[in-house]
Amino acid sequence: FVWKDGGIAFGVPACFLNIAAHGPKRDGWKYITTLTKEVTSGCKHLIHIRVPRGFLVTVQTENGKVEVEEFGETVLSCKYQVEKDPNPRVEWKKIRNRDVSFVYYEGKIVGGFQGRAVMEGASIRIKKAMLLDSGEYRCEVSARQDSRPLGEATVSLTVLVPPDVPSCGIPSSVLTGTVVELTCRDRQGTPPSLYRWYKNGVALPNTPAQDPLFANSSYTLNSSSGTLQFNTVSKGDAGQYQCEASNGVGEPQRCAAKFMQIDDMNVLGIVAAVVVVSLVVSMCGLGVVFAHRQGYFNTLHRRSFWIPQYEDIVQISNQNLKTVETNGSSEYCTAPQDYSQDFKHTQSFML
Repeated sequence: FVWKDGGIAFGVPACFLNIAAHGPKRDGWKYITTLTKEVTSGCKHLIHIRVPRGFLVTVQTENGKVEVEEFGETVLSCKYQVEKDPNPRVEWKKIRNRDVSFVYYEGKIVGGFQGRAVMEGASIRIKKAMLLDSGEYRCEVSARQDSRPLGEATVSLTVLVPPDVPSCGIPSSVLTGTVVELTCRDRQGTPPSLYRWYKNGVALPNTPAQDPLFANSSYTLNSSSGTLQFNTVSKGDAGQYQCEASNGVGEPQRCAAKFMQIDDMNVLGIVAAVVVVSLVVSMCGLGVVFAHRQGYFNTLHRRSFWIPQYEDIVQISNQNLKTVETNGSSEYCTAPQDYSQDFKHTQSFML
């Protein structure tokens, strides 16, 4: 096997060749990587290597995805290499929900990381990680004297939080033959929790037909959303139910167990209630019709009023009133009449 560069053989015959950054080549370039290429028998491999002149600003990280438990310690690594600028500028930025904020700027820690983060070279050591620290971080290195003045590396940080006691929705009493849904939700855990339901202390299988204890049950269990839905609940589904949330961080958490009672549907009671309500509505309707026919809704009947104890007065209406002037104002009074008896209120006086 012979290695050739531009048709000129070089190196000793071998099945692999190392190209390293040992110094300038005859074309004036420098190599910045090491290449190993195996050559198989009877085959020719043509390799093109294109390397720009000089060292570029290169920025890299040892771990692009970092996970740490809440209140734990971690490092966001950043390493760089420049061409000739002796004082490159290093900055750290945080990107979360398209919002960009500085973490390390002008040689010091800024923002919410003050007092709980330190610089180690170009890397950041976070001593007490918080849930709000989760997000994407970018290490930027600027070397103005280099031919390529800017380089960057990105690190994703996820702060893991154990689950809290989940909130469970378990009805105390349901009717047979109905659709019933039990809910379970943990709003704190990161990553999101997975859920498991228990009945009388025994874990419910995902497929009830495969377990003799739950072969007569018909339900659907969703471990991601935490719902337990009975398609048709029966008397055998009665019992104490409890939900457990876990996400691999910390200890699993359970809500308090609650008994769900299954009652038979009282069909006769429902029919009797419907009949009673129908009768009441019908009686009310008949009463309204009777009152209307008797004239209780007549406008003239409502506006008239009688004073039966006076024989001379049959009905008082607007025609019996006349207008008089009193101190420049108009008032209504009745026409003067001669009554032989004094006016007094009696029980028959009615407006």
